[in-house]
Amino acid sequence: MNTMNNQQQANILPDEWTMILRPKRSLLDINLKELWQYRDLIMLFVKRDFVSKFKQTILGPLWFIIQPLLTTIMFTIIFGNIAGIPTNGIPKILFYMTGIVGWTYFSTCLNETSQTFIKNASIFGKVYFPRLALPISVVISNLVSFVIQFVFLLFFLAYFMIKGSNVSPNYLVLWIPFLVLLMAGLGLGFGIIISSLTTKYRDLTHLVTFGVTLWMYATPIIYPLSGIPEKYRIFVLANPMTAVVETFKTALLGVGQINYLHLLYSFCFTIVLLIVGVIIFNKVEKTFMDTV
Repeated sequence: MNTMNNQQQANILPDEWTMILRPKRSLLDINLKELWQYRDLIMLFVKRDFVSKFKQTILGPLWFIIQPLLTTIMFTIIFGNIAGIPTNGIPKILFYMTGIVGWTYFSTCLNETSQTFIKNASIFGKVYFPRLALPISVVISNLVSFVIQFVFLLFFLAYFMIKGSNVSPNYLVLWIPFLVLLMAGLGLGFGIIISSLTTKYRDLTHLVTFGVTLWMYATPIIYPLSGIPEKYRIFVLANPMTAVVETFKTALLGVGQINYLHLLYSFCFTIVLLIVGVIIFNKVEKTFMDTV
């Protein structure tokens, strides 16, 4: 009788299953369809991240504007007035703010996705969902803050244009969505690689913020690329964010010249980085609960 009941259950249960969980067969196994099915969960994570950042704060979302504004003022005083670093005739506050807005989106994506496994270990250990959903939600939630800061930057840009400053946005503004994708891809790629490594090497968590700060100074944010001596410029151009930030500035301010080869390098670097990041992420995902 028991054997008959077991056979009946075996015939009935498979038809009632809505999901079958299988181990990933390859390191590049990305189920995009599954990620799309969990889009509602991703948006819940986006809302959670957005709300948690400024929950119980007095100024709330105004910090999205205050942070880049205070940083811009500090850079203007230190690098513009005291150090006297030239800005190619562009008003200093506008030159620095343009670079900071782009860089902030990239660095925030990198810093926050680099803590994916450590911060969410308790969630990962309780319920199944595509693990890449969390770092992707971080990139999307930071995109909201980028849009707010970008609109604020546009008001600054319009003000200086009305005043007659040497600022001339051009057709390259159409490239800005592509540049944002590159910044998101670079931040996501580096972030998931670091997150995967920190499951075993916790020291990396202390180095990320410091390393990102140093990286900023190796990117033409507080100085124009044309101000770098020719013999050192190759080292700055090896930085995949250099072409992105320089194109971003050229599009909005009209200074500098876009180099499509440098931009192509950044694009190829981003694709390779994301592939490597997904491989490492998938490998660590299988066993990270044993080490976190």
